[in-house]
Parts: sequence; C-alpha cells; structure tokens
Amino acid sequence: MKPLHTLGATEAARLIAAGTITSESLVKSCLERIEARETDVQAWAFIDPDAALRQARAADAQPARGLLHGLPIGVKDLIDTVDLPASYGSPIYSGHRPAWDAPSVALARAAGGIVLGKTVTTEFAVMHPNKTRNPHDIRHTPGGSSSGSAAAVADSMVPLAFGTQTAGSIIRPAAYCGAVGYKPTHGTINRVGVKALSDILDTVGTLARTVPDAALLAAAVSGRRNLLVDEERVASSIPRIGICRTHEWSQALPETVQALESAARSLGAAGATVKDVELPAAFAGLVAAQIDVMFYQQAASLAWERLVHWEKISARLQGILQEGLQVTVERFDAAAALARDCRQALKDVFGDVDVLLAPSAPGAAPEGLALTGDPVFNRMWTLLHVPCINVPVAVTATGLPVGLQVVGRLGDDAKALAAAHWIHQRVAGAERKGG
Repeated sequence: MKPLHTLGATEAARLIAAGTITSESLVKSCLERIEARETDVQAWAFIDPDAALRQARAADAQPARGLLHGLPIGVKDLIDTVDLPASYGSPIYSGHRPAWDAPSVALARAAGGIVLGKTVTTEFAVMHPNKTRNPHDIRHTPGGSSSGSAAAVADSMVPLAFGTQTAGSIIRPAAYCGAVGYKPTHGTINRVGVKALSDILDTVGTLARTVPDAALLAAAVSGRRNLLVDEERVASSIPRIGICRTHEWSQALPETVQALESAARSLGAAGATVKDVELPAAFAGLVAAQIDVMFYQQAASLAWERLVHWEKISARLQGILQEGLQVTVERFDAAAALARDCRQALKDVFGDVDVLLAPSAPGAAPEGLALTGDPVFNRMWTLLHVPCINVPVAVTATGLPVGLQVVGRLGDDAKALAAAHWIHQRVAGAERKGG
C-alpha cells in the first residue's frame, strides 16, 4: 500500500470503514509528513499532534459518525476553533483563543473529522503574505489567502482543508500549488465564526487533491449530499463546456493560454461538446466592481482593528483600508447593482452549456514571497456568487502547476462538481508541459 498520507480522503474513508487502516495510523502518517516538510513549506500556523492523535484514537474506538469519520482536516486560521488559537494571520490576535468552534468546524467534527491543526492565512485573508511557500518550489508564492491549506493539501500533509474566498483566495492558491479548490455558490457553507471581510463576497470552501474529495468535505458540513460525486453518473454524463476567456484574457500568460487551448482540444477529442462563450460587455466592469465592494466592506469589517490597532496592521493592508475609506456609498451601491444585473444575465451567458472553463490565474505561481499573485481571473466569479472549481491541468517546464477553473450555474454546484471531475480526469493526464 502507498504511504497513508498520500491517500485521498474518499479512499482513506473507505479503508477506515473497512478496517483496513485506522484513523490513528493515517493521522500519524500525516504528522510524519508534516515533520519532514514543514521547515520548507511552512503551511501550519498551529498544530497539536497529541490532541490530533487522541481524536483519532477516539474515532477508532467508536462506530462511524459520518462522511468524514477518522479523516484529518486542516482548518484555515481565519476560522474559529475552540481547542486551537485563531490569530487570523495578524499580530493583533496573537494567542487569541475562541470560546467556540465555527459551525463549519463543529459540523466537520460531528461528521467524524479530526482537526489536525490550523493552516496559515495571509493577514486577515487580504494581500499581505504570511510564511507559507509553494511546495513545488519554495522560492515561489503559494498564493493567498488560503496559502497554508493549499500548500498542505498539495504536499500530502493532510487530505482535506478548509479555505475561504473573498476575491481569489481558494482558486488562486489551489492553481499555484496544484490542488483542487472548490468555492461553492455563495452561502452554501455557513460562514459564521469566520473573520469577516465582506458579507457580499466571503465564501467558505474546500481544498483537496481530487474533486470528489473536495466535494466530500463540502457535503459533510453543508448537509447537501447531492454534492457527492457519483463516479458512475459522471462517466455516463458528458458535459457541455463553454470556453470562457473573459474580458481579462490579455492578462493571461503563455502557460495559461496554452493550458486552456490544449484543454479545449483534449475535451473535444474526449467527446464533450466544446464551444467558445463570450461574456456580455457589461461584465467587463465586474473586476472593478468587485474591488469596490471588497474594499468598502473590509474597511468597515476591520473598523475596530483599524481604529484601535493601526500600528499592528501591515503597511500593505493599511493602504488597502485607506483605499476602502475612499469608496463612496454611491460607488459601492453602483458596484453591487452591476453585480445583481450580471447575475440576472447568467442564464443567457450559459445558454446551452453546463459549465464554463476559464483561467484560474494569469499563469503559474510567480517567483518571490513578497506578493501572493493577482486574483484578476477570480474577482468576477466571486462577485457573481457562482460555484468555481480549480483543477490542475498542466505543469510548466520548471515544474510549477497550472490550473483552470470550472464555473457552474448559480446554485448548481452538483453539476459543476461532476463536470469538474470529468474534465480533471481527461485533461490532467493529457496536458503536456507548457511555457
């Protein structure tokens, strides 16, 4: 059998249920992987190995409790946990101990999940990077803000992790690190107990190494069993795919251009209906609208930190908050109105296709750790509230992953996940090294 830490969540759950492996042995293998790799990758903010092993032994001593029975999970350090600190990536909250679990964490535990530790987030999930590095090349950014979750999952430290997205904080790090990232339809997973930035944008999602695994965690904590990926149904249902380059296509780097063009050819050859989809002219304003909404709302959401602990906020975030204070109510209302209008137009955008296939990021992870990359290809979709799934599809000549995102109809996450799995199965192996 391959090393236990390399098992996907769905496979590991099956083996635990069959008695072939124990939760304790799986957690031990993950902890050993963390010990071997954490010095380089630095994906974890807090970890308590003894507590994780106690949870695993307790799981092994009782009947299966739910979909996640015995599975280790990473929790982004933006999310409250009763037994581990929650610093939200900021020195303002150093040593902060919440009195409760966020509902997403509580429901994961109730489904049998083992909280392995807290994964690193950027400062308040904004743009100022933390310590995490890309597991494929530690000289490169892992992306943000769910940097620790993406890196930990991609490096086989843990099979599942929570992330959050306000601009591109799940999809972009998943693309950079070579993980599957799932940003559900807005509101699918309860976001109470998550340090808030924007009511309109904040979305809790999942990271894993396969689409079924990402769907498993989401299904367990949302109560939506229809999100679970049925392999037989996926194999028999060929998606209709729209290639959507978006109005931001000029910002795509050669590796992303090649990945999207090659994926279109491969999927067509595999039997999918593939066609180009162009977005209406009004959608060209959505990136700027998302920035206005996010900046306006995060300046309000971080009011206490801004007013009381200004000196403990990074210079980069200080600048962003100052920009947010310059967004007028009129600009905010206009941006929110544009978003509503474009959501209404989505039915016509999709037309006769099931999902759109679009860039996840401009290219592979940039070199350097001072920045987390550009969320330009994520902002619009987050503002539109639609489900998005990053799937790794290619590797550059220097060994860095390239991802594409599958975008589903608003609220139709089950179909989007099934299509993403079908696409991932057929494109990941067909892609060749790009630029």
